[in-house]
Amino acid sequence: MNAPPLVSVLMTSYNREKYITNAIQSVLDSDFTDYELIIVDDISKDNTFAIAKEFEKVDSRVKVFQNAKNLGDYPNRNCAASYAKGKYLKYVDADDLIYPWGLGLLVKMMELFPNAGYGLCSLKQDDNRIYPFELSPSEAYKYNYKGSGIFNKAPLSSIILREAYLKVGGFREIRMAGDFDMWHRLSQIYPVVLMPQGIVWYRKHSEQEMNSHKNYVQVYEGLKIGYLKSDLCPLDKEFISQILKKNKRHIQRKLALDLIKLRWSDFSIGVKKLKQY
Repeated sequence: MNAPPLVSVLMTSYNREKYITNAIQSVLDSDFTDYELIIVDDISKDNTFAIAKEFEKVDSRVKVFQNAKNLGDYPNRNCAASYAKGKYLKYVDADDLIYPWGLGLLVKMMELFPNAGYGLCSLKQDDNRIYPFELSPSEAYKYNYKGSGIFNKAPLSSIILREAYLKVGGFREIRMAGDFDMWHRLSQIYPVVLMPQGIVWYRKHSEQEMNSHKNYVQVYEGLKIGYLKSDLCPLDKEFISQILKKNKRHIQRKLALDLIKLRWSDFSIGVKKLKQY
């Protein structure tokens, strides 16, 4: 029996015929070779699935599936993970790229910290420490809420221990914010490894759902408050109270400014956010 690969690279796709060839090739160009590439197409209406199937013919590490029905972003990420055999899960979206040295670096840095449940890269320089370094659950929450912020990273910037992924139950179906939610849940119980930039490349284009991010700010705010108030939050109550009060004052100040400048759309969003406190 062949040993399972160390890394399962997971690529979900939907109408990405313009980009998927480059995305797949970026994985196949990796210096690190102990991986499988699992591609799950979500019933694309273009040639995305057919393009992916061609790669399956030339590299045995590539495995291509198509869903019986459209699942949507995070459910499809979970579907891709269900096929995985590797110790680590590495998402590379069908319109993004990973550098040739990316997989090797991610694995090398994760292996330095055997207790970590996941890692996040694409982070700006930390002025006090050189990457990689590990944060405990409480340190991760503090780093996110009083430091540079880490829970805003997309799945492309993550590498996840499959055991940890399974323990927390994978991604929840929360439109736009499933990753934000996942990092909170993982960091309730696992340390996280922080890593530098230059590992993956995130493509920006007009077809991304991220372009409608503004419509979901109250979703993020609700998740933030929920996790800070949760009994599983690794922070002490005084620290949590300080963060919530600071966030509320920030929203109130912005509301006043939006009112003065007659920015009614932003004002309406701010009111919805404030009501959650």
